[in-house]
Amino acid sequence: MSRYLLSVCKLCRREKEKLFLKGERCTSNCTLDRKRGKNGPGQHGVSKSKMSDYAKHLREKQKARRVYGLTEEQFSHYYEVAEKMKGSTGDNLLKLLELRLDNVVFRLGLASSKKMARQVVNHGNVLVNEKKIDVPRYQVQVGDVITVSEKYKTGIVIKKLIEKTTSNVPLWLSFDKNKVVGSVVSEPLAGEVSHPINSQLIVEYYSK
Repeated sequence: MSRYLLSVCKLCRREKEKLFLKGERCTSNCTLDRKRGKNGPGQHGVSKSKMSDYAKHLREKQKARRVYGLTEEQFSHYYEVAEKMKGSTGDNLLKLLELRLDNVVFRLGLASSKKMARQVVNHGNVLVNEKKIDVPRYQVQVGDVITVSEKYKTGIVIKKLIEKTTSNVPLWLSFDKNKVVGSVVSEPLAGEVSHPINSQLIVEYYSK
């Protein structure tokens, strides 16, 4: 899979909002909080023209893709799956994205960012129902129990993360701080995603 190797701060500048791609570092040392970050990246970053409807749809789709760290091909695949499901396509899309294993690991507080969460999963440190899963795109289901390997659990990094975890865990997940065990209580609702995303704009983008 292709990886974005440039500064992720440029992605936030392009979307003109904090996407928290670096985790907590985005709150204390963000380019958007400085004068340089007021404009988009590149020589055409300064733009005073009004955004067209197409541009608004595109930017929302790009924002969602960047928040979840997906390629264009991967994101399009999720949309195709969501479109075939019963119910609202936009809500289905966000549900599929939220139920990715790497996102769940991040939402449980077992990683400081989604990028770190993907690394934790790739390195085989995450178990779902006591079975090692090293595929970040793995779709968890209601009732699944998520734990981490003993090696990762005893590390200094995870101990610091767990101290801050409980207050940020969404209602559709539960987390036992003492046992370092999380579980999926219910499917996430549209308003319970990790970042504000207008899924209707994304649906309109793909409907053109």
